[in-house]
Amino acid sequence: MGSTVCRAVDADPALELVAAVDPHHAGLDMRQVTGTDHHWNVSATAQAFVDAEVQVVVDFTHLDAARENLLFLAAHGIHAVTGTTGFSDADYAAFTEAFRSSNCVIAPNFAIGAVLMMRFAELASPYFETAEIIELHHDAKLDAPSGTAMLTAERMAAASAQWAPDPTRTELLDGARGGEGPAGIRVHALRLRGMVAHQEVILGTTGQTLTIRHDSYDRDSFMPGVVLAVRAVADRPGITIGLDALLDL
Repeated sequence: MGSTVCRAVDADPALELVAAVDPHHAGLDMRQVTGTDHHWNVSATAQAFVDAEVQVVVDFTHLDAARENLLFLAAHGIHAVTGTTGFSDADYAAFTEAFRSSNCVIAPNFAIGAVLMMRFAELASPYFETAEIIELHHDAKLDAPSGTAMLTAERMAAASAQWAPDPTRTELLDGARGGEGPAGIRVHALRLRGMVAHQEVILGTTGQTLTIRHDSYDRDSFMPGVVLAVRAVADRPGITIGLDALLDL
């Protein structure tokens, strides 16, 4: 994902790629790592961002690293954009306190189609009594359910108070009904080789169902949203959760 982000930033005429950090590729030429036409080397630590006087950093790391990175960037007055998920309420409180002189956009999904899917599911929720979410990802994804699935369930639960209870009384296999999300909305997580990022929301009421699905077949699908966030973060004070605010949804 990092290499794809670097190429997307480098390709945007309004942005300039000035530094990259990856401990696993530290010391390698940027041309070799990302395919961009830059001669400087990939750095090992976030201090490189300070030294390069960057204005915005994009973070696509795992939870522990992202938590540390965001607080470091806030302490140095650098704007941050991250797609890392799994932050706790305590994390969000810490970020809100830390980002005073710079801003941060935290988005569980940068695919604009996925953001629209969540909004459509939210709009449909008051007209249905039952709903389930199925999220499908590649087999290297470490967390389940995805941040997108959890955010979708939260927004659907908040949009309606009329959800029917789960009728299941016996599970022949533990977990067969998935995880119980907000308002009892069931969330199912699939991990398969060949997948990238996919989600299906199925809503049901008397005599009908509505299925809303989004598919990301390539990591390039996230780049328009990443570039949008990079260009907008300086004008969004404090912490912004989700891409919705940047799309005026």
